[in-house]
Amino acid sequence: MNIIDFHNHHYPPEYIEALRAEQGAVKVTDDADGNPVLHSPGDYNVAVPGHWDISRRVEVLQETGIDMQILSLTSPGTHLSPPAQSADLARIVNDSFAKTMQEHPDRFSALGTLPLNNPSAAVTELERVMLELEMGGVMLYSNVNGTPLHHESFLPLYERADQLGAVLYIHPIHPVGVEAMTEFWLMPLVGFTFDTTLAAAGLVFSGIVERFPSISWVLAHLGGAIPYLAERLDRGYHAYEECREHISQLPSEQLKQFYFDTVNFDPNALRLAIEFAGSSQLLAGSDYPHMIGSLSSMVESIQSLDIPESEKTAILGGNTRQLLFKDSRDRSEPRRKHPAASVQG
Repeated sequence: MNIIDFHNHHYPPEYIEALRAEQGAVKVTDDADGNPVLHSPGDYNVAVPGHWDISRRVEVLQETGIDMQILSLTSPGTHLSPPAQSADLARIVNDSFAKTMQEHPDRFSALGTLPLNNPSAAVTELERVMLELEMGGVMLYSNVNGTPLHHESFLPLYERADQLGAVLYIHPIHPVGVEAMTEFWLMPLVGFTFDTTLAAAGLVFSGIVERFPSISWVLAHLGGAIPYLAERLDRGYHAYEECREHISQLPSEQLKQFYFDTVNFDPNALRLAIEFAGSSQLLAGSDYPHMIGSLSSMVESIQSLDIPESEKTAILGGNTRQLLFKDSRDRSEPRRKHPAASVQG
């Protein structure tokens, strides 16, 4: 059985050092164990060796029986820096990801990062990520310095992503109103999941999902509350004219086409997501190496499901392979356009 971890995070050392040199909105210090600590407004992240040391990560994958990971960046992202620096940081991250992919092709692929506070540069970097660095897509944050993902400034990005058949993975970041979530780690425990939910609902109701059908959307943390709240979104569609203005299809029907990573290790929650969207839409994820993540829980929660073994195999790796690696897809009915199909913006 091939196990691919879709949701995990890597801080390239070059990125950490660039932040350290800049000491701008994100400041870098070191803790008592020598781990870099990335400080951003209202938040901080301790970069343990699993975050930045690829050789250590390879050892962990061997020890736990995980075949492959799809690397992505994590909070604080590049968009807290000024636009020009944000673009430079994104290139540093993506070049490092590409190098790791080349050095360990059987262990790692990646989703690129974008300078989302610099929309024109984000389009340029998306093209570079997919056409030159040969990644299947990018990770987006659930808001960009308070700007929602359905804002019109991102339309050129979605237009190009649609032409390229990109995978766009929505991962949460500090929500608007984060000041109310500073105790008890409420920001990552509660705020993250609802910011993902808000982002997905906004993209659907604004018509972006319907307008750009060749984009493959993925939601972190089992979609936040989407499987649980989808029926309520449909009631909004029927009740409120504004919720029908930009779309012709029920929100739930659009959201069932999204993918959901399995970073919610409760089998009951996984079953709800399967009942909502089908096992074909779930992608195994661990949130490694964050303290709240677990490679073993990722596998155990999926294995515990009372579903056919073929569906477990798909969730553990087959669905991710089908989504991201074109050689595994039925060429007679591709899921996405080939990245080289349209080179002009």
